Amino acid sequence: MEQRSPLACRTIGIYIGKMTDRSSWPSPARPIPMDALSEVLQDFRLSGVNYGRCELRHPWSMEFPQQSLLRFHFVGQGPCWIHTEAQGWQELRDGDLALLPQGIAHRLSSAPDVAGGSLDDCRVTKLGSNVCEVVREGTGATSTLFCGSMALGACALNPLITLMPPIIKGCDVAGNDPVVGPLLAAMTAEAAQPQMGSATILSRMADLLTARLIRCWVNCTGASTTGWLAAIRDPNIGRALAAMHRDPGHNWTLESLASLAGQSRSIFAERFSAVLGEGAAHYLARLRMQLARELLGQNGLSVAEVATRLGYDSEASFARAFKRITNVSPGVVRRTIPGRIDMNFGF
Repeated sequence: MEQRSPLACRTIGIYIGKMTDRSSWPSPARPIPMDALSEVLQDFRLSGVNYGRCELRHPWSMEFPQQSLLRFHFVGQGPCWIHTEAQGWQELRDGDLALLPQGIAHRLSSAPDVAGGSLDDCRVTKLGSNVCEVVREGTGATSTLFCGSMALGACALNPLITLMPPIIKGCDVAGNDPVVGPLLAAMTAEAAQPQMGSATILSRMADLLTARLIRCWVNCTGASTTGWLAAIRDPNIGRALAAMHRDPGHNWTLESLASLAGQSRSIFAERFSAVLGEGAAHYLARLRMQLARELLGQNGLSVAEVATRLGYDSEASFARAFKRITNVSPGVVRRTIPGRIDMNFGF
């Protein structure tokens, strides 16, 4: 653990800032709540990158490339089909919402046999800073969609998002959450009869619905004895894991983490490795480099600025740690800016 300076990081919502008050650091005197999963999810935030309200006349088809952001597509009125490499074509019916947590590449079409097509075939009108209207003229049936891209706090939620399936349908989990069904119905009504401010209202409902779907998936996932979900649910390991995610830049030691877990150093180290398949120091190092990649890529900060934010004594020590874990230099990551999306497909 090469860090020296403390950094407190609220990563959900991609907000990062230094703490100035040491009293706010997690400590045995101020324990993290026993429900560590709730601790990680309690400040769940979605940062809307772009939304689009679409009126598309058949035949239409649009391709969405892989991106690092979560995507969703809500169908107010069909026809609409979604295609992914893994699952092929699937029909989305009126009132369906498809959530793609990892932002995998996919295509939407009015029918599986409609080839080609892109956003360039449509008329795009901005309705606000992050909402646009997308219209494609034609002679066939009209599809009404509301689509969006959302940013999640990679440092805090990446392990959870990685575990989720490529596509989650709102209709499939609606029975497990009494709020999902009415939300889908309200979005259907708003999309069917657009009025002033409808796009903004839809975006707010989409934020809430996405958060509910992710939480619903977590709650419905079966118990496991190993892996990230098992670790965060562990009454001892979970508290230490939540602390690392809450404040990844803090100069954590095995002793301080074990103290949070209420265990001896040896028992904590053995249990952590057994559940997560790696030691706490290695896990924390990877967590920090995920955050560094986020800062270098989407935020476009310089290597020196990222090193300072993460509490490294020098740019050189940060660069060595980054390359050891990611196999590339931070300069390469910053120049290629991975994860930045083509805003033409931002919704």
